[in-house]
Amino acid sequence: MDGFVFPVAKKNVAAYKKMAAWGAREWMKHGALAYYECMGDDLTAKADHGVKPRSFKDIAKAKSSDTVWFSFIVFKDKKHRDAVNKKVTAQMNKEAEKWKDFAMPFDPRKMAYGGFKTVVKA
Repeated sequence: MDGFVFPVAKKNVAAYKKMAAWGAREWMKHGALAYYECMGDDLTAKADHGVKPRSFKDIAKAKSSDTVWFSFIVFKDKKHRDAVNKKVTAQMNKEAEKWKDFAMPFDPRKMAYGGFKTVVKA
């Protein structure tokens, strides 16, 4: 699974949803098993057993004018992920002209990314 956490300004949510819908179509078309774009709904970090975890708002360095997104794409394994991502990247490069005037609806420098291997699945 590839996972992402990042802030999106509330005023840019509609533009982000449009970009995310394109991403969902492309990743699924090229073989991803599942694609999720999740906007924060309850991001209050609550103390448990005397420990207060960091919130996603803190991790994303979100402002009060931002929403926080947690997004992830599911693959069979790392080899499958690499193959699918290669196809999506090729599609992005093919469509580069179409996106040249597109204003990115979030700051990619504030995005956290990681690839994860499933250890427990229920």
